[in-house]
Parts: sequence; C-alpha cells; structure tokens
Amino acid sequence: MKSILEDFACGNINPELRLLKHNSEYEKAVMALTEAEKKVEAALDEKDRALLDALIEAQGAVSHIANTDRFVQGYGQEDIQAAIEGRAAPSKGRAGTTRKLNLIVDVQSKMRAGKGPAYEKWATIYNLKQMAAALQYLQENGLMDYARLEKKATEAADRFHTLSDKIKSIEDKMSVNAELRAAVVDYAKTRPVFEGYKATKYSKKYLAEHGADIATYRAARATMDRILNGAKLPKMDTLKADYQQMAADKKIAYREYRAAKKEMQEVITAKANIDHLLGLTDERRNKEQER
Repeated sequence: MKSILEDFACGNINPELRLLKHNSEYEKAVMALTEAEKKVEAALDEKDRALLDALIEAQGAVSHIANTDRFVQGYGQEDIQAAIEGRAAPSKGRAGTTRKLNLIVDVQSKMRAGKGPAYEKWATIYNLKQMAAALQYLQENGLMDYARLEKKATEAADRFHTLSDKIKSIEDKMSVNAELRAAVVDYAKTRPVFEGYKATKYSKKYLAEHGADIATYRAARATMDRILNGAKLPKMDTLKADYQQMAADKKIAYREYRAAKKEMQEVITAKANIDHLLGLTDERRNKEQER
C-alpha cells in the first residue's frame, strides 16, 4: 500500500488519467489546466523554457523524499480521496501541516492550481521569472517551511540594520575626531596671537588688527572644550592613528554591509513573492483591519 502511495505522491500515478465523465466539473478543471499550461509554454522563449525545465527537475530531485513523507505519513485515506477529487483535505489534527512540512510543495501546488483571487492578484504583478527565482532561492537555501523563511528574513533585516547603525556610529566618531584635530590645528596657529592680545591687556587696537585670528582661537578653544568635556587632550599622532583605525573598521563594515544588504534584498523579495502567491499578504491586511 505504501509503495502505491509513494508512486502517487511522486507523480508516477496520475489521477488525471482516469476516465473523465463528459462535461463534468473535473473534466472542465483538467481542460482549463491544460489550456493554462499551453499558454505558459507559448509565452516562454526557448531559453526560458529550458530554465523552467531545469528548475522543475532540480526541485523534483530535492523534494522527492520530502514529498513522499508528506504524502504517505501525513495523510490518510480521506486525504488521498480528497486530493484525487480536487477537494480540500480534512484538517482535523493537522492544522498548518502543509506549510510546515514543505513550503516548496505548497508554492508549486498553488502555481499549478492557478486559480483563486490570491493567485490572480499575484499573476498581475509578478512574472514567471520572478516565480522561478523565488522557488530557486527556497531550494538553494533549504527553506522548506514558511517559519524558516520568515526567520531568515527577520535575521537578514536585523543584521543589515545592525551593520548600518555600526557604520553610522563609526562615521560619527570619525567626524568628531576630524573636528577635534582641526580645532587643535587652529588653536596652535592662533595661540601666539591671542597671547599677544593678553599681553596688551586686551587692547582694542590690537583686537582690531588681529580680530580674525582671535575669533578663530576662541572658536577652536570652545570646540576643544565641548568635545573633550574635561578630558585630557590626546596627542595629534594619537588622534591621527585613531582616525585611520576607524577608517579601516568602516571599510570592513561596508563590505559586510553590502553583503548583508544583498542577502536581505534576496530573502525579502523571495518572501514577498511567496506571500503574494499564497495570499498571506491579504490575510495579514485583513487581520489588521479586524483589529
């Protein structure tokens, strides 16, 4: 019995080859599916068809065992009969099992069904290449259930934002370092002028002659006091070394940032495609409205 079910689960037994009653709902559904397949084939060029065929073969190889276990172990006689007749399988005792066991199978089934408002809305936004790319991403990353896909998307977004914050923090410190070094230079250049101003007991004539330098000195001193906040002024060589180290840290962080951004965009794009195809976007929106 299990061998027969395994053959059925893996596509070796096709229920569509059974005798069709003329003008029955089942015959109409099979004919509609056949027409949809023909339209998809016609819409693809040779390169796209080869890509789709290769993807389907790869998915079949990866999903063989998962599909067998999902069908044989997770379904009973009522489920099998429901699948053959095109009805929804009884859900008693296995709520959420389909999506948990194999997300790729869910997506493929949804695409093969090609009906329902969620699919129709998805089809108007996304093309076959995006659909194939989403499935390929799931397969390459071993994302066989929705919870793992959702977790990976969250982790990718968190890492991206963490690196973004890290780079911003480094840039802020580099900016402060550069501002302090500039203030130290201005202070050193204009200090003799200010000392001369003090020596004249703050002569108005001296101030008129050296007003710009004295203003620069005072601004530099105010900047140093604000940044150091009572701390000892580091040597210029130390400030330069700190700046170079921060620049190196920023360069490393940017490489990680670009990789994290690419990873985040890939998983979020794949998840968005899957969400739309499975109708999950509309489900969330409806729940939010119900609240």
